[in-house]
Amino acid sequence: MEGSQTQRYQVIITASAEMSFYEFSSYLYEHYSIEKAEELSTALKDKVGELINYPHRGSIEPQLTGRKNLYRYILFKRTPRATVKILYYVEEVEKSVYITDFFPTEMDDNKLPPRNK
Repeated sequence: MEGSQTQRYQVIITASAEMSFYEFSSYLYEHYSIEKAEELSTALKDKVGELINYPHRGSIEPQLTGRKNLYRYILFKRTPRATVKILYYVEEVEKSVYITDFFPTEMDDNKLPPRNK
């Protein structure tokens, strides 16, 4: 039976991604009610938590190809028109997922590569 169990990965949020998350959370608290801001922050964290079991589910990020790590992303829908791109890469040997950015899609995509050095 053990062979049929899914391998769980450790999710690690980098310092720069943590700063991006707090910037996004601050935006939520400035523009939404406290309840809605907390709901969205929790939902975003839950979305990240899904990577524990399914780290390869995200699409490859074309803006970050050619780097040492293969960057992927999953999308979190804040509203029907606004999403947050959760950028990450997987370290197979360590069984770890490194979250490197929470990138609001309303931002200029040209800012993506410098934010994810």
